[in-house]
Amino acid sequence: MKTALVVENISENLVIRFNRPKIRSPLSTFVLAELHEILDRVITEKQNTSVIFTGQDDVFASGADLREIAKVTGETAKEFAIYGQSLMNKIARTNAIAAVNGYCFGGALDLALACKKRVAAPHAQFSHPGANLGIMTGWGGTQRLPRLVGQAAALEMFFTAKRVFAGEALKIGLIDRISINPLETALELSAEQTSA
Repeated sequence: MKTALVVENISENLVIRFNRPKIRSPLSTFVLAELHEILDRVITEKQNTSVIFTGQDDVFASGADLREIAKVTGETAKEFAIYGQSLMNKIARTNAIAAVNGYCFGGALDLALACKKRVAAPHAQFSHPGANLGIMTGWGGTQRLPRLVGQAAALEMFFTAKRVFAGEALKIGLIDRISINPLETALELSAEQTSA
């Protein structure tokens, strides 16, 4: 089985790549646990390392694994939400950059929103598909998205599961830049942040 995450150091940046594009790289509890571990190390060791998230092929990542969501009960829902929220809060404490190379849906959009900057490929798509699935994100996206794009645009995305392409995402403030090579641009942005 393909490793869900590939972690490498590139020019003093910790690049975390979601690596299961055939199934849209879901943020399963296993992936969340790995990310918690990595970010705990970055935060506790007070490393100067910048964190960059990216994906593989034409997929950045998707949200929680729907098979796991199906098993969430009234009793476990709060715990599941808090687990995801705490990860997003850790990301927000770093200078993380999302290099969005393709589909960025659900929980992955929450993750991108928790980053300081977002760079997207021209074909990248963003969506919170919960309205079509009868669920709503509990990982902080409902707070972070309106702050970035305004209440009207955020509510449209939440209530209609609308897909927002890179051009519109740039226009409404969801992303900071469009790039043919999002990872390369994210590395450049990271170097600018470090020298600032």
